[in-house]
Amino acid sequence: MLSHMPKHSSTPLNDVFHALADPTRRSVIQRLSDGPASVSELAEPFDMALPSFVQHLKVLEQCGLIRSEKVGRVRTCQMVTETLSSAEQWITDRRKLWEGRLDALAKHLENHEE
Repeated sequence: MLSHMPKHSSTPLNDVFHALADPTRRSVIQRLSDGPASVSELAEPFDMALPSFVQHLKVLEQCGLIRSEKVGRVRTCQMVTETLSSAEQWITDRRKLWEGRLDALAKHLENHEE
């Protein structure tokens, strides 16, 4: 069944939603909304090997949701709010579109009942 689904090209917005589809990565974003954190701090609440966790960070960094900097032996991550804002804007635009359509339908139904 999945083999019949069309393949979509990778776009920055698609990459952001792909990254946010994973609960571990959403938790990292939620934690980083409080401020920067080291990789070890971010990994602490998760029951997985550090290399596996670092792969999650790599996905987040590749799509531009986070950036990291290494100082000495410590790599610190921080959220890139502009990237998250683009996804938020896309959702807001879809919501406005559907609210407008539903309002128009309600108006049509009210006029049709009269």
